[in-house]
Amino acid sequence: MNHVNQFKILGEFYFSQLLGKPIYDKSGRKAGKIRDMAVRWDGAYPQIVGIKYAKNIQELIPIDQIDRCSYKEVRLKENFIIDKTVPLHETDIFISKWLLDKQIIDLKGSKIVRVNDITLSWVIQENIQRMILVAVDIGVRGLFRRLGLEFLFKSYNNNLLGWQYIKPLESWNSNLQLNHEKQQVSELHPADIADLLEDMDYKRRANFIDNLDDQQAVDALTEMDLDAQVEIIEQMDEQRASDLLEEMAPDEAADILVELTAEKSEGLLKLMEEDDAEEVRELMQYEEGTAGALMTTEFIAFSADLTPEEVINQLRKLAPEAETIYYLYVIDQEEHLQGVLSLRELIVASPSATLRELMHTKLVTVQPEDDHQRVADVINKYGLLAVPVIDEQGIILGIVTVDDIIDILIPERGKLDTYSWFALSKWGGRGR
Repeated sequence: MNHVNQFKILGEFYFSQLLGKPIYDKSGRKAGKIRDMAVRWDGAYPQIVGIKYAKNIQELIPIDQIDRCSYKEVRLKENFIIDKTVPLHETDIFISKWLLDKQIIDLKGSKIVRVNDITLSWVIQENIQRMILVAVDIGVRGLFRRLGLEFLFKSYNNNLLGWQYIKPLESWNSNLQLNHEKQQVSELHPADIADLLEDMDYKRRANFIDNLDDQQAVDALTEMDLDAQVEIIEQMDEQRASDLLEEMAPDEAADILVELTAEKSEGLLKLMEEDDAEEVRELMQYEEGTAGALMTTEFIAFSADLTPEEVINQLRKLAPEAETIYYLYVIDQEEHLQGVLSLRELIVASPSATLRELMHTKLVTVQPEDDHQRVADVINKYGLLAVPVIDEQGIILGIVTVDDIIDILIPERGKLDTYSWFALSKWGGRGR
């Protein structure tokens, strides 16, 4: 036999319309009025544990003392006695103080929204009465309901966000941040996380970033414009900021540090690993808008004597450290650029061949002092996804990727997917 728990809804309410309603005990004596409600998270939905019935007190009327509840009044099962009230537990929060009118993150829509009202359900299950928070109202109708003008907005649908998408904050000492489990946050596209961060104020942004791991934070920062990146790094704890700068592509880290004061920039560089800091310092020497300033030093280069099989084995270890592996660059012991080949050419090559036999020696390169227009012209003319930057001696210093050029040429492109744009442009498919 299947046993189904009886579940009955005794009433559904908007929190704002319960505020201020009188509370009467069994004898009809007024015990107070609904000043606020205390909430506790101990399951899928947060539950009301008690009612604040008077000013300047923390004691609550337990929710199980309610006999009847309506928008007119609340009736208690017994006569009101102060000794039967309960204290506010340290893990409980007041709705008005911590939820109502606060900004939250709607992770479904990847945007910042405001809690205009809250929907409650009073239910009975297995003879136990509960009042649970079902959803937050983030729509304009909820706002005007609070003002007593909902009748003017009957044509508007209620815009409700379910509480199943919320987990409580570890600390209730700032505006509410709707916090999905970390796994759910990680499923957001970095561009969506970037949009959320850009919409937050300083305190909420800092709290949110603290809940991201380093890779999530770096991916989100990469999607933001330079001004926002600089602002975030300036406000962040120096050790965390230096950790994130280490994880970023050196050219992006250099762009940020150049915008900071010399003292702040040097302080962050000193906290970084010495090799990472040295790469960034070198890039910071180049004038803005030049190939040297645009290039990244994260490219992959090999000796000409290696075979495809040896290279592929090394790639498994090196690829995570590189910004791109569209092309493999062939260098000698002094790091002079000797040739280039594509990843596709490597994969289809005979395992016994060497890179010397496979590489293209007719090279297309730019100089570190070349301006961005020169770099763009080269990339456009030869259909490149990246172009190597070499010095006067032919030593490879770095590469400029097509997305960095697009960022300069189309600064207002928003979060357009670089490679989708590239596939639609005339630049795709020609040459190396």
